[in-house]
Amino acid sequence: MSVNASCGSVSQERTLSSLIASRQAKRPKLDDVWRLQKASIQLLEQQNLCGVLREVEVEEPRNCGLSSILSSNGGSLLGCELIHQATLLSIPIVMLSVKMVLERLMEITGTEGEEEADEDKRRELLTCSQRAQLCVLLESSKDLLSQGILCPKLLWQEYTRDQRPPNLEMVYHLHVYNILTLKYILESDEGFGSWLVGQLRALCTWTPPQGEEETKQVQQKLLLMVVGVLVGSGFELIPEPAAQDKKISLLCSSALDEMLFWLLDTVDEGMMLQSARVGAEFWIQIYDASLCGASVSPEALRRFFMHSLTQTLTYKPRLTVSDAITLQSKWTFAKASRLLTSLFRKLAVVFNVEQLLHHLQQILETHEVNWKHVLSFLSTLLVYTSCAHSNLRKLLSGLLSSAFENYDLEKMITAFLLARQTALEDTSISFSYSEWFKISFGSGNGCHATSKKSLVFLLKFLSDLVPFEPPQYLKVHVLHPPYIPVRHRTLLMEYSSLAKTRLADLKESVEDMGLYEDIAAARGVPVQCQAARDVDKAVSLFESTGRISTTVIEASIFRRPYFLTRFLPALLIPRVLPLKADAQMRFIEALKNADKIPAAQYSSYLESCQTQRKRQHDRSVMHFDASDDPLEVLNVQLQEFTQLVADGENGEMAAQLSRISHTLSILFPGCPDEIAEQAVIKLHIDPPVAHELYAKVINIILRNFCQCVLDASQANPPNKQSPWASRFISVLLGNKHLLASLIQRLWDLFHKQLSSLSTAQILGLAVFLVHLHTSMSHTSLIQLVPPILTGPVPVEEALSAALDCTTKTHMLSCVRLCVAAVCYGFCRGDLLPKHQQQDYILSNLYKKLLYLIPRLLPEARMTPITAEVREAEDQEENLSDLWISAKGANSSWKKTAWYLWRRNAFQQLQHIPKYQLSFSEWLVNELRVQRVEDDLSDSERQEYQRWACMEHYRYWPEELGGCGGDMRSTFSHLLSGIMDQQFSDKSLRKLDRIEPVSGTCLPDILSRLQELVYEMEVTNLYGGWRERADVFDFLFKFVSQRCSSTVSSISLNLGTQLSLQQIIGTWNRVLVTLPAVLFLKVKVKEGKMTLDCDKLIEHVNQHQRKVCSPAGLLPRHVTAHFLRGLLFASVYCECPRIEINKAWSQISLLCPLLLKSTVHWWGCLSPGLTSLWHSLCNGEPLPEELQILTDCQHWAQSLGNGMSSRLFPQASALLLGSSLHCAWQVHAGDKQGFSEALNMLQPETDLQHQQVLVFLLFLCVNDYLSTLLCPQEKIYPNIKDLCTDLLSLLVDSADWLLIFKPSEHGVYQSVTKVTSDEFTRLMPWAFYSLLLQQSAELLSRAARCPGFLPTAITAYIHLLQLFLEGDTTPAIEFPDEHQQQPSQILRCAKQFLLRWISQISPAALSSCHLRQLESQCADLDPEVAAALSVHLHLQNPSPVMDFL
Repeated sequence: MSVNASCGSVSQERTLSSLIASRQAKRPKLDDVWRLQKASIQLLEQQNLCGVLREVEVEEPRNCGLSSILSSNGGSLLGCELIHQATLLSIPIVMLSVKMVLERLMEITGTEGEEEADEDKRRELLTCSQRAQLCVLLESSKDLLSQGILCPKLLWQEYTRDQRPPNLEMVYHLHVYNILTLKYILESDEGFGSWLVGQLRALCTWTPPQGEEETKQVQQKLLLMVVGVLVGSGFELIPEPAAQDKKISLLCSSALDEMLFWLLDTVDEGMMLQSARVGAEFWIQIYDASLCGASVSPEALRRFFMHSLTQTLTYKPRLTVSDAITLQSKWTFAKASRLLTSLFRKLAVVFNVEQLLHHLQQILETHEVNWKHVLSFLSTLLVYTSCAHSNLRKLLSGLLSSAFENYDLEKMITAFLLARQTALEDTSISFSYSEWFKISFGSGNGCHATSKKSLVFLLKFLSDLVPFEPPQYLKVHVLHPPYIPVRHRTLLMEYSSLAKTRLADLKESVEDMGLYEDIAAARGVPVQCQAARDVDKAVSLFESTGRISTTVIEASIFRRPYFLTRFLPALLIPRVLPLKADAQMRFIEALKNADKIPAAQYSSYLESCQTQRKRQHDRSVMHFDASDDPLEVLNVQLQEFTQLVADGENGEMAAQLSRISHTLSILFPGCPDEIAEQAVIKLHIDPPVAHELYAKVINIILRNFCQCVLDASQANPPNKQSPWASRFISVLLGNKHLLASLIQRLWDLFHKQLSSLSTAQILGLAVFLVHLHTSMSHTSLIQLVPPILTGPVPVEEALSAALDCTTKTHMLSCVRLCVAAVCYGFCRGDLLPKHQQQDYILSNLYKKLLYLIPRLLPEARMTPITAEVREAEDQEENLSDLWISAKGANSSWKKTAWYLWRRNAFQQLQHIPKYQLSFSEWLVNELRVQRVEDDLSDSERQEYQRWACMEHYRYWPEELGGCGGDMRSTFSHLLSGIMDQQFSDKSLRKLDRIEPVSGTCLPDILSRLQELVYEMEVTNLYGGWRERADVFDFLFKFVSQRCSSTVSSISLNLGTQLSLQQIIGTWNRVLVTLPAVLFLKVKVKEGKMTLDCDKLIEHVNQHQRKVCSPAGLLPRHVTAHFLRGLLFASVYCECPRIEINKAWSQISLLCPLLLKSTVHWWGCLSPGLTSLWHSLCNGEPLPEELQILTDCQHWAQSLGNGMSSRLFPQASALLLGSSLHCAWQVHAGDKQGFSEALNMLQPETDLQHQQVLVFLLFLCVNDYLSTLLCPQEKIYPNIKDLCTDLLSLLVDSADWLLIFKPSEHGVYQSVTKVTSDEFTRLMPWAFYSLLLQQSAELLSRAARCPGFLPTAITAYIHLLQLFLEGDTTPAIEFPDEHQQQPSQILRCAKQFLLRWISQISPAALSSCHLRQLESQCADLDPEVAAALSVHLHLQNPSPVMDFL
């Protein structure tokens, strides 16, 4: 349809010209102008003017290629047509254009039809077609406006003439096209504001149909436009506003307030309709500084947000203070509506904490407030703002000061409510109520302590709160009362009585209060939980001090009901008791010994523990109702947190973590205020089966954390990520039970399952370990059970102990984890100061890389990369590339490890002491490697060890853990590492619960030690005897220091004996691998080279003697090595034969153990030593002193064979006795023949024969004592018979008694250096065990022996001391006798002694000697002392005779 057609259509009807033709001659009056305009409009209503506009609109799609069709052609055509029509009708062109645009608007928006539509199906916005037509219309209208032929104000006047409601989107487009602004509409129509609020609510709750993305965008833009205009008009500051400006400002502010109140009603009334909730969430989004910033100034926006915050906090102040006190626990962040907390977060984002708290204080002082909103706002502020805690403390302090200064009750109430709300949140971000109460009122420095009036004010305030107080706060006030001077204590007693009465009414006993921990969480804390915390604290104090704490002792007296009904049941919870008593068992035992545990309760506890052990595998499993499963809730919350990390929503993370913390407190029910602060967490290296629920929770946490690491790393490297990981770990640290289970799970993963983990899992666990270490570096310590590490250690050191490096599989798994952790640490701390960077690089993992990378990557052993090259590489590749390499799916650990190794920052860490892998630490790791399962072959391993020992650590600076080029230092480190392996193996056995595998690298390290010693010899660095003497002195000094550090007293306990045996056993293994000549010293004396055996003799007497097994006999290989060293060293002297004879004479006199051992092993050592001597001395015969050994052996064998020989060897009595002892061991089956041979010696006729037999008796008693100590082994089955035969020969002489007198050996003094000190202490036991089995005739002869009674009494005293000290032997077993228990032997010894005391002649002992014996017995056995006293009285009937 064309424009002409349109005009034709109009002319076919009765035109305006024809209607007024009859009146053309008349001219209207001026006062009839308005009537003329009215008539014109009425006439225009009868015309089809919108057809003209429709015609223009149709032209656009036909000519879509012309972008300016409306403005250039359509607009001008439309304007011409309207001018033509206006001329024909003789009406103003403006009136005509308004009528035309209005009709088209009505046609497009379809207002009439919309009014009749179903309310539920009503559209709040136009369809896409309607929107397109409206835009074309407004473009044409804008062109008409530019031509001056359209009046927007008249258009709106005509639009609203019939009271029709406008379409909100139409208003939006009118504003956007700048035809009619929203501000003008508000000014022109007073009722538009209320209509606008209703439209905004409807628009917020309306959801566009599926697929209408354009409509969704228009919906959001429309709301932003409206809010922008309302905020700008309502909150912009005008210097001198007119009345109209004030009116508009108030109107806009009221409209925004109405929307805010609608939002708050939705939250408070709990409207759960989907549309209402969606509408509220949609409206909250407009409180965004970035969205409104384009149309509103920052100052206006801040005033708007502050005004909205004020309105929110003061909206419907219906709750009283008493309501707030009672319901406060329900208004925490975790329990508050998410809509409300989101609103608070939006409103607070443009202000700092100081401004918000200052404004909050002003509101509290000047308004009636909604306490629910106020306290929820405070919780939101604490959760989202890390610095709110310190600022809030200042606010509370100021409130208290002002309250006591003016005795202002409202400020006092405000301070208490705010402090309690703070304590209700997670204590990792706030303080506990009891802490605040004690700090504020617990000392004389508080505001309340300034005057009596202040005290009365405080106590009156607390008393007024009593009827409304939850019980946990009353308990805090009673348990931690405010400081009150002594003269005013009656005031406090009145309050305490009132509080206790209130607790009694609530059926809450004061006796249920805990002893140590804070019990002031607003959520109800079970009494069992309080008691459990008291138990943990009491056990911890007992473990650290070794004493029962005073608090527990006082509770057992003054708080006995709590102690008996709460504390003890929590302490005596049945459990599977460990085999070795732990701290809790020792604490229970201490309480029992102090009579603090009733006997019946203790017996019941032990029985229940036994039952618990039997039912260990049938433990009940906790289940939750599927409809309210906290595990599912936690899973969903963690997934949401993962999504927040992926999306980078840093602000919402804190809120989500608060919800996760709340859920974890349900799954791990601990005390709400419990935090692991400097507590010791026990980590069991062989834990029992984990609780099924707890195991699921831990796995979910770790799995989601790993996913978060991957998602966060996809977007940014660690140094550019938000602190989400540290915040996540902080939430876990708030629950000690959860933390202990988590660390236990990490230990299990690292120690047993690390090789089966994927790359993603290892990356996640590495990051988790880094942040766990960073967060716990100044808090909890870890105690491994059993204690394979010394004392409690940081978590990083404890978990590093789980990383095994003994096999190929373990090494590869360990290096993957360590590489990931160290790479992350470098990247995470990249932008931090150097001292803070080290917090993210775990020293133990770094040192494992220093050990593993050169071992597994041979190229890392090359010449170190220069600093210049490293710096150039560091400039080319940043730290982000390092992390990309570590997490890359296609990159191998070798590539990343090599990349890391070459970095300058990595190498520079070795200059810091805690990151240095010392030579000793390297040796510990290498000695644990199992050769069979090593990643290196034998040749590769030897090559690596030579590089490490002889090249790297040997020349590595001492300050960096090396030897600084000192060969002796290298030798010392190797020797120390080998000696320390016994303790390393002990820890390894505890760790793996298996015996150490025989295939360790100890032989390899011994080879390196040998190579170093031979290098000393070959290079002649220690070739001269002066230098070799230094090595000699070093070796014996080294082993002497090791043994001395183990032996702390003369009497060795079992643990010390075992440690000493391990040291000497390891030393002997090293000793035989070193050149034998090193253990004999050659010195220059009077210009001649002579042998010096002093150090060797001292070593054997002080150390080897104590651990010989059997006692009194050196091992064969050690004896042979010493003898070979003697022969080798002698050839450096001018006359070897003479030096050998001198040395052996010295050894025979001063080192009887080596002499006796040489005699024992001479039969098998003689051929080799003879051959060695011949090769060293060109076939010369053995030196005379060594040849005597052979002669004595032949003599003893001939005597044992029954052949009497007059050729008595010229040798010492000990040598002859030792030879006879060896001969008896050979002829042990021919008891009668050897006994007859002994009779040939005739001790009564030859003193030397007697000494030989006494020495032989000593050696036999030594064997007899070994039989007593190890009866099951039956080492010497006929030894008792031989002892009896020897006694029968020697019993008439007093010499045999000397071997049982430690301090009176005389000529037999050397026997003390043959056997161990422990055997010497047990000689009294052997004395009576042997003597009591002899015949009456032999005992009678023995009793007549001079000195027998003093010896018997002294032996009995020592025997009694052994019995009292617990050093007794097992039962003695003989083939023809019953077992004798220690008490039986002691009793028989006493009877024997009393009998002989009564039978001995009074003249046999002097009165002085008797008094001395009596004084010795007085303390230990008064009965024996009394017998001696009677004997003394018989001997001295009168004082005169005694004096004479």
